[in-house]
Amino acid sequence: MNISIVIVTHNRISPLCELLESIAKQSIKPFEIIIVNDAGEPVDIVQRLYSDLPIKVLHLTENVKHVKARNIGVKEASGDVIMLCDDDDFFTPCHMERMAKALETADFVYSDAEIVSFKEEEDTRIPKNRHLFAYTFDLEEMRKFSTYVPSGSMYKRSLHIEIGYFDPGVHNYWDWDFFLRAAEQFRVKRVPAASVIYAFSEQGDNQSSNLDGKRQYYLDVLSEKHQLGKLPTKNFFVLLEEPAMKKREAESKIVWDGEPVVSRLVRERQFS
Repeated sequence: MNISIVIVTHNRISPLCELLESIAKQSIKPFEIIIVNDAGEPVDIVQRLYSDLPIKVLHLTENVKHVKARNIGVKEASGDVIMLCDDDDFFTPCHMERMAKALETADFVYSDAEIVSFKEEEDTRIPKNRHLFAYTFDLEEMRKFSTYVPSGSMYKRSLHIEIGYFDPGVHNYWDWDFFLRAAEQFRVKRVPAASVIYAFSEQGDNQSSNLDGKRQYYLDVLSEKHQLGKLPTKNFFVLLEEPAMKKREAESKIVWDGEPVVSRLVRERQFS
């Protein structure tokens, strides 16, 4: 199994290095890591800092936004398995091994997560609050509320031959759309371990906490595409308080020790 990790980044070098630090500590190594720099500040430093990782950086001269950039990365991948990552999330050390094992009997696997808010101290994010995000996989319920966390999910690259790539037309909801399309034709499995540490900011500096009119527009586009009916905009944090979601809560293995990730970038700055 050759795992191609695809990361889209835009002006978040410190979190990106924390993600790469967590990948460097995995019990199995990726075949390649494709970083798509979506017309942001240079990130070439990561290839020097993490020279032990097979990193390839694609520099885009135009900011095409995250969905198109992710498609560019996936199309560049040559491994038979894709693992998606957001540049501000990270993983516990056995995440890749656990997911690869699960993929032996599935076509698409995703794990539970901990949703974490951070404060930054000396270029390192310190965890403030953490919430378990673990729900049963029920395709009919997934048509009402998506509990799919794309970061850390793995799937066979051949899926794209059958269902195409990520749809920029649904923008914020590209992951929900992709999940529904994949689940209609392929074997999907939830892995009950919260090995994805999903960064969330209530201040709105990431797209999951930024609820606005455009999100409702794109949700309506998604709903029409999959005939989901009228759905209100909700992000992961809001979902935690939904009564309907309380019924879907599932047991999950907590595997993160709660410690921050100190990257090689931070260590280099400390000793320079």
